Amino acid sequence: MSPHGPRLVGRSSISGLPEPKEKLAEGLRALKGLGPYLWPRDSIELRARVVLALALLIAGKLVNITVPLLYKQAVDALSGTGSASAGIIAVPVGVILAYGLARVLSQGFNELRNAVFAKVGQRAVRRIALSAFRHIHSLSLRFHLERRTGGLARAVERGIAGIEFLLSFMLFNVIPTLFEIVIVSAILWRLYDWTFAAVTLGTIVSYIAFTFIITDWRVRFRREMNERNSEANTKSVDSLLNYETVKYFANEEHEAQRYDRALHAYERAAVKSETTLALLNVGQGAIIATGLIGIMLLAADGVAAGTMTVGDFVLVNTYLIQLYTPLNFLGMVYRNIKQSLTDLEQMMVLLAVEPEIEDRPGAPPLIVAAGAVAFHRVDFRYDPRRPILSDVDFEVASGATVAIVGPSGTGKSTIARLLFRFYDVDAGAVEIDGQDIRSVTQDSLRRAIGVVPQDTVLFNDTIY
Repeated sequence: MSPHGPRLVGRSSISGLPEPKEKLAEGLRALKGLGPYLWPRDSIELRARVVLALALLIAGKLVNITVPLLYKQAVDALSGTGSASAGIIAVPVGVILAYGLARVLSQGFNELRNAVFAKVGQRAVRRIALSAFRHIHSLSLRFHLERRTGGLARAVERGIAGIEFLLSFMLFNVIPTLFEIVIVSAILWRLYDWTFAAVTLGTIVSYIAFTFIITDWRVRFRREMNERNSEANTKSVDSLLNYETVKYFANEEHEAQRYDRALHAYERAAVKSETTLALLNVGQGAIIATGLIGIMLLAADGVAAGTMTVGDFVLVNTYLIQLYTPLNFLGMVYRNIKQSLTDLEQMMVLLAVEPEIEDRPGAPPLIVAAGAVAFHRVDFRYDPRRPILSDVDFEVASGATVAIVGPSGTGKSTIARLLFRFYDVDAGAVEIDGQDIRSVTQDSLRRAIGVVPQDTVLFNDTIY
């Protein structure tokens, strides 16, 4: 008996789950679900690691900001007009040593931060993956028959990968970079003039705005790629799981064509994604180059007027170049953040699906005495338009052997599924030793029933 439950109404993904909304805010709201995993109530050690990692992050950024200042002092000392006596030479040597130490400390703080936070991030990924796995197993048979297993597996896989990316880059790269940008702008304003800070902030704001606008336009191509990727994966899994059937009907070429159609659709979406990526990269490069030209012209004018030194010219240039690397990185990160938020939201949609069959609060385990089974006036239908069982009433005494026979589609398999409580009856009751199976735990019910399925199933593991 192959059940045909009600179809989803509206737009849905290839996995059968509702399509995530296309707003960034929806994805950001999905991030709230990560909070309990990053700040676990049951582990003081992991909380301490989070605090220490944040402290190392701040220390690393503060040290990194001092690097151009030390570089400026070294340049000014070396470009001075004093005599090359031992006393004068000691000053730039000391500054250069401090410059080198600052660079080492900045990298050291960052690496130590990654090492400290690694256990927190990996533990969070592990717990979320396990939670998703258990949740999928808790969902009803109807859910799994209406969805495509390959698509579901890909949704979870991409969601977990998205979480790892968000933890690694958004928490410790994007937010710290924005913090560094604000501090650098404040330093330039304090040391020189508001125009330096204005050019720096204007360049950064233009860069971020351009990146957001183009990436929001490009995200639909990424979604299309995900959909077509899931479709190809689903067709591949379906065909391989039904390998024998494909061979029976000599349908290898038909299956290959179905698979190739999905790959061709993915190819078209991927080409659009790559060509629009080129446009994004060119625009980002032009904005950064314009900002560099503007701030260097201001600094060069100050040097020519005698209000700034060569070291100051080097300082502003170094600051902007130092920000350029994370800004360029931010463009790639934002694109991946958009993708990761999409993937995370897809998984959160899955985790938000309520199980159709749940144990009642405080449900006791099934107590098997004689093992008598009874169906009392049971009605059931997979689809409201098509009844499967109507007023089914029978009892199986302890020790008795009963066979249920009939043509295909009359509900033989359905009776077994109701006994296992893969579905709940629409009317009536199923009882074991007088206990309604809806009033006991599902685990105890299924552990009490022995079954020999028609098909022999082997997991991809050893026989043992």
